[in-house]
Amino acid sequence: MATKPGERKTQILQTLAGMLEQPQGEKITTAALAAKVGVSEAALYRHFASKAQMFEALIEFIEESVFSLVNQITQTERDGRAQVQHMVSMLLNFAEKNPGMVRVLIGDALVHEDTRLQTRINQLLDRIESSLKQALQLVSASNGAAVSTSASAQANALCAFVIGRWELFAKSGFKRAPSEHWAEQMALFRL
Repeated sequence: MATKPGERKTQILQTLAGMLEQPQGEKITTAALAAKVGVSEAALYRHFASKAQMFEALIEFIEESVFSLVNQITQTERDGRAQVQHMVSMLLNFAEKNPGMVRVLIGDALVHEDTRLQTRINQLLDRIESSLKQALQLVSASNGAAVSTSASAQANALCAFVIGRWELFAKSGFKRAPSEHWAEQMALFRL
């Protein structure tokens, strides 16, 4: 039975994401991916010019998902503190629901791939930090304080916290939930 245009491409990406969910974290070859999808390697290359392009598509999925949720949070929540809490919670929950994507976010799956992919992840993380900083600047402004470097420092610490929780999740074989203890840890960030 023939597949509709785009269905095979989606199937390839879903299979790749599923393979990334394996706790062993082995390098994924196009041969193994093709076998899992049930097609030849040549069929993979009809949809993607390279394995790097497959990872690029996963990164695009992450960006679209995360930043559409960030935009929803900033549009529906006016309080900066609540925005930060919701953003961090969303980032931790996104990881729990998409363990394979965590390996992409922390760069684990990109080690033997094109270096531009890690650059792209770094840019995504910079955007996350910038979104947190904007929300923290709202907190400063609502408190009547001038926007200070503390918003930058706190956004950086929160971003490092999220990345650390993602790392623990991946290194635990996806057993330690990233959101574990977040409700109590919010107080450490004065949120």
